[in-house]
Amino acid sequence: MSRASISPANWSPASGDQKVIIEMRDLRKVYTMGSNEVHALAGVDAEFLFGQFWAIMGPSGSGKSTMLNLLGCLDRPTSGKYELEGQDVSRLDDDALSNIRLKRIGFIFQSFNLIAQMTVQENIELPLFYQGWDADKSQERSAELADRVGLGDRLGHKPSELSGGQQQRVAVARALANDPAILLADEPTGNLDSTTGDQIMGLLCELNRSGVTIIMVTHEDEIAAHASHQMHMKDGVVDRIVS
Repeated sequence: MSRASISPANWSPASGDQKVIIEMRDLRKVYTMGSNEVHALAGVDAEFLFGQFWAIMGPSGSGKSTMLNLLGCLDRPTSGKYELEGQDVSRLDDDALSNIRLKRIGFIFQSFNLIAQMTVQENIELPLFYQGWDADKSQERSAELADRVGLGDRLGHKPSELSGGQQQRVAVARALANDPAILLADEPTGNLDSTTGDQIMGLLCELNRSGVTIIMVTHEDEIAAHASHQMHMKDGVVDRIVS
Protein backbone atom coordinates (compact mmCIF):
# COMPACT_ATOMS: atom_id res chain seq x y z
CA MET A 1 0.00 0.00 0.00
CA SER A 2 1.29 3.42 -0.94
CA ARG A 3 2.01 6.13 1.56
CA ALA A 4 -0.94 8.08 0.17
CA SER A 5 -3.14 6.15 2.39
CA ILE A 6 -6.53 6.12 2.09
CA SER A 7 -8.90 5.41 4.80
CA PRO A 8 -8.93 5.96 8.56
CA ALA A 9 -8.57 2.24 9.05
CA ASN A 10 -5.35 1.81 7.11
CA TRP A 11 -3.73 5.24 7.25
CA SER A 12 -0.39 5.69 8.97
CA PRO A 13 1.90 8.75 8.97
CA ALA A 14 4.86 8.99 6.63
CA SER A 15 8.21 8.01 8.03
CA GLY A 16 10.60 10.70 9.17
CA ASP A 17 12.64 10.69 5.97
CA GLN A 18 9.58 11.31 3.77
CA LYS A 19 8.24 14.85 3.79
CA VAL A 20 4.50 15.29 3.40
CA ILE A 21 3.37 18.08 1.11
CA ILE A 22 -0.40 17.45 1.25
CA GLU A 23 -2.42 15.90 4.05
CA MET A 24 -6.19 15.37 4.00
CA ARG A 25 -8.30 14.12 6.88
CA ASP A 26 -11.95 13.09 6.47
CA LEU A 27 -12.28 15.56 3.60
CA ARG A 28 -15.88 16.01 2.47
CA LYS A 29 -17.61 18.17 -0.12
CA VAL A 30 -21.39 18.39 -0.31
CA TYR A 31 -23.23 20.36 -2.98
CA THR A 32 -26.85 21.37 -2.39
CA MET A 33 -28.98 21.20 -5.51
CA GLY A 34 -32.49 22.26 -4.68
CA SER A 35 -33.70 19.88 -2.00
CA ASN A 36 -31.00 17.32 -2.81
CA GLU A 37 -27.50 16.95 -1.44
CA VAL A 38 -24.73 15.59 -3.65
CA HIS A 39 -21.80 14.13 -1.71
CA ALA A 40 -19.00 14.74 -4.20
CA LEU A 41 -16.39 13.73 -1.60
CA ALA A 42 -17.57 11.44 1.17
CA GLY A 43 -14.62 11.35 3.56
CA VAL A 44 -11.13 11.09 2.09
CA ASP A 45 -7.96 10.56 4.12
CA ALA A 46 -4.77 10.79 2.10
CA GLU A 47 -1.29 12.20 2.05
CA PHE A 48 1.06 12.99 -0.80
CA LEU A 49 4.81 13.31 -0.46
CA PHE A 50 7.20 15.81 -2.01
CA GLY A 51 8.46 14.72 -5.43
CA GLN A 52 5.75 12.16 -6.15
CA PHE A 53 3.77 11.93 -9.40
CA TRP A 54 0.13 10.97 -8.86
CA ALA A 55 -2.68 10.21 -11.30
CA ILE A 56 -6.23 10.56 -9.95
CA MET A 57 -8.67 8.40 -11.91
CA GLY A 58 -12.30 7.41 -11.84
CA PRO A 59 -15.56 7.52 -13.79
CA SER A 60 -17.64 10.65 -14.20
CA GLY A 61 -19.08 11.64 -10.83
CA SER A 62 -16.42 9.78 -8.85
CA GLY A 63 -15.11 12.95 -7.18
CA LYS A 64 -11.77 13.31 -8.97
CA SER A 65 -12.47 16.81 -10.33
CA THR A 66 -13.79 17.94 -6.95
CA MET A 67 -10.63 16.58 -5.38
CA LEU A 68 -8.47 18.58 -7.79
CA ASN A 69 -10.47 21.76 -7.15
CA LEU A 70 -9.96 21.39 -3.41
CA LEU A 71 -6.26 20.60 -3.82
CA GLY A 72 -5.89 23.70 -5.97
CA CYS A 73 -7.71 25.93 -3.45
CA LEU A 74 -10.34 26.70 -6.08
CA ASP A 75 -13.01 25.52 -3.63
CA ARG A 76 -13.35 24.80 0.09
CA PRO A 77 -14.32 21.49 1.68
CA THR A 78 -17.63 21.24 3.49
CA SER A 79 -15.80 19.57 6.38
CA GLY A 80 -12.51 17.93 7.15
CA LYS A 81 -8.95 19.22 6.95
CA TYR A 82 -6.63 19.97 4.07
CA GLU A 83 -3.04 20.91 4.91
CA LEU A 84 -0.60 22.16 2.28
CA GLU A 85 3.04 22.16 3.44
CA GLY A 86 1.81 22.04 7.03
CA GLN A 87 -0.66 24.92 6.71
CA ASP A 88 -4.36 24.21 7.18
CA VAL A 89 -5.98 25.88 4.19
CA SER A 90 -9.43 24.36 4.73
CA ARG A 91 -11.06 27.50 6.09
CA LEU A 92 -9.01 30.34 4.65
CA ASP A 93 -10.85 33.33 3.17
CA ASP A 94 -10.89 34.11 -0.54
CA ASP A 95 -7.92 36.49 -0.43
CA ALA A 96 -5.76 33.97 1.42
CA LEU A 97 -6.73 31.17 -0.97
CA SER A 98 -5.95 33.41 -3.94
CA ASN A 99 -2.52 34.14 -2.49
CA ILE A 100 -1.81 30.41 -2.08
CA ARG A 101 -2.87 29.71 -5.67
CA LEU A 102 -0.63 32.51 -6.89
CA LYS A 103 2.47 31.56 -4.94
CA ARG A 104 2.34 27.83 -4.20
CA ILE A 105 0.30 26.05 -6.87
CA GLY A 106 0.79 25.66 -10.61
CA PHE A 107 -2.13 24.73 -12.87
CA ILE A 108 -2.22 23.00 -16.25
CA PHE A 109 -5.62 22.78 -17.93
CA GLN A 110 -6.98 20.64 -20.74
CA SER A 111 -7.98 23.77 -22.70
CA PHE A 112 -4.60 25.48 -22.12
CA ASN A 113 -6.26 28.73 -20.86
CA LEU A 114 -3.75 30.98 -22.61
CA ILE A 115 -4.59 34.63 -23.29
CA ALA A 116 -4.93 34.98 -27.06
CA GLN A 117 -3.79 38.60 -27.21
CA MET A 118 -0.54 37.89 -25.34
CA THR A 119 2.70 36.45 -26.67
CA VAL A 120 4.26 33.25 -25.36
CA GLN A 121 6.56 35.28 -23.13
CA GLU A 122 3.74 37.45 -21.79
CA ASN A 123 1.59 34.40 -21.01
CA ILE A 124 4.44 32.79 -19.07
CA GLU A 125 5.12 36.04 -17.21
CA LEU A 126 1.51 36.52 -16.08
CA PRO A 127 1.85 34.91 -12.61
CA LEU A 128 5.02 36.91 -12.03
CA PHE A 129 3.25 40.15 -12.93
CA TYR A 130 0.65 39.49 -10.25
CA GLN A 131 3.44 38.82 -7.77
CA GLY A 132 5.01 42.17 -8.56
CA TRP A 133 8.23 40.89 -10.13
CA ASP A 134 10.65 43.35 -11.68
CA ALA A 135 10.14 43.44 -15.46
CA ASP A 136 13.72 42.47 -16.32
CA LYS A 137 13.75 39.54 -13.89
CA SER A 138 10.32 38.44 -15.11
CA GLN A 139 11.50 38.41 -18.74
CA GLU A 140 14.62 36.48 -17.78
CA ARG A 141 12.58 33.90 -15.87
CA SER A 142 10.04 33.47 -18.68
CA ALA A 143 12.79 33.05 -21.28
CA GLU A 144 14.45 30.37 -19.13
CA LEU A 145 11.16 28.49 -18.76
CA ALA A 146 10.40 28.75 -22.49
CA ASP A 147 13.78 27.18 -23.16
CA ARG A 148 13.04 24.47 -20.62
CA VAL A 149 9.88 23.40 -22.46
CA GLY A 150 11.47 23.69 -25.90
CA LEU A 151 9.95 27.02 -26.99
CA GLY A 152 12.87 29.41 -26.60
CA ASP A 153 12.47 30.44 -30.25
CA ARG A 154 8.74 31.17 -29.93
CA LEU A 155 8.72 33.92 -27.30
CA GLY A 156 7.13 36.50 -29.58
CA HIS A 157 4.44 34.22 -31.02
CA LYS A 158 0.74 34.38 -30.10
CA PRO A 159 -1.14 31.20 -29.12
CA SER A 160 -2.93 31.14 -32.48
CA GLU A 161 0.47 30.75 -34.16
CA LEU A 162 1.29 27.61 -32.18
CA SER A 163 0.23 23.98 -32.42
CA GLY A 164 -1.83 22.42 -29.65
CA GLY A 165 1.22 20.74 -28.20
CA GLN A 166 3.16 24.00 -28.23
CA GLN A 167 0.29 25.79 -26.49
CA GLN A 168 0.28 23.15 -23.77
CA ARG A 169 4.04 23.61 -23.38
CA VAL A 170 3.43 27.32 -22.83
CA ALA A 171 0.83 26.39 -20.20
CA VAL A 172 3.37 24.13 -18.48
CA ALA A 173 5.97 26.91 -18.47
CA ARG A 174 3.43 29.37 -17.05
CA ALA A 175 2.50 26.87 -14.33
CA LEU A 176 6.16 26.66 -13.33
CA ALA A 177 6.74 30.43 -13.30
CA ASN A 178 6.08 30.85 -9.57
CA ASP A 179 8.18 27.81 -8.64
CA PRO A 180 5.10 26.10 -7.15
CA ALA A 181 5.07 23.56 -4.36
CA ILE A 182 2.78 21.36 -6.46
CA LEU A 183 1.80 21.17 -10.10
CA LEU A 184 -1.85 20.25 -10.73
CA ALA A 185 -2.83 18.98 -14.18
CA ASP A 186 -6.43 18.51 -15.28
CA GLU A 187 -6.58 16.17 -18.30
CA PRO A 188 -3.40 17.79 -19.68
CA THR A 189 -3.46 15.72 -22.90
CA GLY A 190 -7.22 15.75 -23.44
CA ASN A 191 -7.13 18.11 -26.43
CA LEU A 192 -4.02 16.60 -28.04
CA ASP A 193 -3.41 13.76 -30.44
CA SER A 194 -1.69 10.70 -29.04
CA THR A 195 1.79 11.57 -30.32
CA THR A 196 1.66 15.12 -28.96
CA GLY A 197 0.12 13.85 -25.73
CA ASP A 198 3.05 11.48 -25.28
CA GLN A 199 5.42 14.41 -25.76
CA ILE A 200 3.65 16.42 -23.06
CA MET A 201 3.71 13.45 -20.71
CA GLY A 202 7.41 13.05 -21.40
CA LEU A 203 7.88 16.67 -20.37
CA LEU A 204 5.88 16.16 -17.16
CA CYS A 205 7.90 13.05 -16.33
CA GLU A 206 11.10 15.00 -16.89
CA LEU A 207 9.86 17.73 -14.55
CA ASN A 208 8.96 15.13 -11.94
CA ARG A 209 12.42 13.57 -12.15
CA SER A 210 13.83 17.04 -11.45
CA GLY A 211 11.84 17.13 -8.19
CA VAL A 212 8.50 18.72 -9.16
CA THR A 213 5.50 17.25 -7.32
CA ILE A 214 2.68 16.53 -9.80
CA ILE A 215 -0.95 15.53 -9.24
CA MET A 216 -2.87 14.85 -12.45
CA VAL A 217 -6.48 13.99 -13.20
CA THR A 218 -6.98 11.72 -16.19
CA HIS A 219 -9.42 9.10 -17.45
CA GLU A 220 -6.91 7.44 -19.75
CA ASP A 221 -5.04 4.38 -18.52
CA GLU A 222 -2.11 4.97 -20.86
CA ILE A 223 -1.66 8.52 -19.54
CA ALA A 224 -1.99 7.44 -15.92
CA ALA A 225 0.71 4.83 -16.52
CA HIS A 226 3.28 7.64 -16.66
CA ALA A 227 2.62 8.43 -12.99
CA SER A 228 4.36 6.50 -10.23
CA HIS A 229 1.17 6.33 -8.12
CA GLN A 230 -2.50 6.06 -9.04
CA MET A 231 -5.53 6.95 -6.92
CA HIS A 232 -8.75 5.42 -8.21
CA MET A 233 -11.91 7.10 -6.95
CA LYS A 234 -15.51 5.89 -6.87
CA ASP A 235 -18.62 7.52 -5.39
CA GLY A 236 -16.65 10.23 -3.58
CA VAL A 237 -14.17 7.93 -1.85
CA VAL A 238 -10.84 6.38 -2.71
CA ASP A 239 -11.52 2.94 -4.10
CA ARG A 240 -7.95 1.72 -4.48
CA ILE A 241 -4.31 2.77 -4.83
CA VAL A 242 -1.85 1.49 -7.40
CA SER A 243 1.84 2.19 -6.81
